[in-house]
Amino acid sequence: MTIVNETLTLSNGVEVPTLGLGTWFIDDDKAAEAVRQAIAIGYRNIDTAQAYGNERGVGDGLRTSGVARNELFVSTKLAAEIKDYAGAVAAIDRSLEQLGLEYVDLMLIHAPQPWDDFRGGDYSEGNLAAWRALEEAHRAGKIRAIGVSNFLQADLENLLDHGTVAPHVNQILVHAGNTPTDLIDYCQSRGIAVEAYSPIAHGQVLNNRQIAAIAEKYGASVPQLCIRYTLQLGAVSLPKTANPAHMRSNAELTFTISDEDMESLRTLDEKNYGEHAAFPVYSGK
Repeated sequence: MTIVNETLTLSNGVEVPTLGLGTWFIDDDKAAEAVRQAIAIGYRNIDTAQAYGNERGVGDGLRTSGVARNELFVSTKLAAEIKDYAGAVAAIDRSLEQLGLEYVDLMLIHAPQPWDDFRGGDYSEGNLAAWRALEEAHRAGKIRAIGVSNFLQADLENLLDHGTVAPHVNQILVHAGNTPTDLIDYCQSRGIAVEAYSPIAHGQVLNNRQIAAIAEKYGASVPQLCIRYTLQLGAVSLPKTANPAHMRSNAELTFTISDEDMESLRTLDEKNYGEHAAFPVYSGK
């Protein structure tokens, strides 16, 4: 499974494994075992967040995996509600304490607005305050790379224009059926790496006949095709699962999608998120 050994180099030279394990909706008491299983399979990129409520479990899994810390890439996210400097400083240290780590490889601002006002008001000053805390933690060696999640171009420009460190990463919703091409192109043109969360759209794309037909051409499952799609967009892919069989399957990507099929997937419009449609990032707000 060489895919777990492939990396993308951030603008500051830090290397990120291009396939990672997302841990959203994995309960804290289940997270350690999921992380240990993923690492045993070969994963080296583990993504969590303060909002997931499982940093303690993720950290336990990392520390008991039997793999050296410097061989692992660990990401977490500053809660979207934190839009002040002092709160961000405290939260960064709290994440390190919860994870039981001296440093994390990547820390992101989880969203440009608090979740209860997602895509709502202007929080540009609050984002700059939180960003300043991340910049300081980065300089102090607590974080190897810093970035954002769910940021649109205007949100990124705020940090690029007023910060001292350009974001290394923007982690956004990308999957076949929802490809924000302009935002991806903008990020990549500014040296901001894109990470794709929910590349399988919480499983809803499993019901899409067009995607299934393309997957069949490659002898692949729909999840495998969707993960490969995001990788071929030049993104880091972060499928979420606690199932070791799915972890293995998600890493078995021995095919390349043709340019024609990439274009078909890129222009596909499929945004049915089922029971997850109520979440701000899926609501279309």
